[in-house]
Amino acid sequence: MKNDSIKRTVLVALALCVVCSILVSTAVVVLRPQQDENRRIEQLKNILIAAGLYTQDSEVIGRYNETIRRIMIKLSSGQKAEAEVVAAGLSPERYDIKEAAQKTPSSESIAAVDDLAGIKRRPKWVNVYLITDAGQVRGVVLPVFGKGLWSTMYGFIALDIDLKTVNGFTFYEHGETPGLGGEVDNLRWKALWPGKQLSDEGGVYRLKVIKGKVDASKPEQKLYMVDGLSGATLTTRGVDNLLRYWLGEKGYAPFFARLRQGEFNEQ
Repeated sequence: MKNDSIKRTVLVALALCVVCSILVSTAVVVLRPQQDENRRIEQLKNILIAAGLYTQDSEVIGRYNETIRRIMIKLSSGQKAEAEVVAAGLSPERYDIKEAAQKTPSSESIAAVDDLAGIKRRPKWVNVYLITDAGQVRGVVLPVFGKGLWSTMYGFIALDIDLKTVNGFTFYEHGETPGLGGEVDNLRWKALWPGKQLSDEGGVYRLKVIKGKVDASKPEQKLYMVDGLSGATLTTRGVDNLLRYWLGEKGYAPFFARLRQGEFNEQ
């Protein structure tokens, strides 16, 4: 066979493809545990960011272990559900709400009239994260997600133990337009959230992401409202809607009731 024949060229190309495929497949298998661990650490980092406990010098795992206690709950009742989740063949430590919401056995449908977040289904169970200090619960970090303009946005919101005051808010995954809806990642916008109130003295939900800028001279706007994202009306509305859902009666309300009763104070 001539060295420059078409047949030889094709055979060499095929052999090269096979070798490269094997190398790529092997790399994926070998590196998967490290990739999974990196994703886990990134999630812990975002929990700390929402809680206001992350600094550039933080050692993420150590800081998380010092200040955060994870609890698996059943959304519909707010009760602890670790044993229930294990019995379902799932790992609470590696539980992924995005994956769980996409699988029928681990999720439940949401009635259209209640689906403010536009997600259609939600996981039956979620991990919530208690912020602790000297063994006392000082606040909570909650996973939230909902539809923006182009994507489902996934994030964490941190509340003080009064369950009214926002301590922090961050998104860790979304596909919104860079420079517009993608500004949910902007540090300046995220800095607007701490201190905002979810509800008034009567317990009525009041937190709102508005179109435009908050007028700080008006006490009610300063207390309950957050600037919208310029040029991103639908993303702004999506953020507002997903918070109304998850922080409302159809979301974490059963868990809030149990937390107020001190049910989760013990280790």
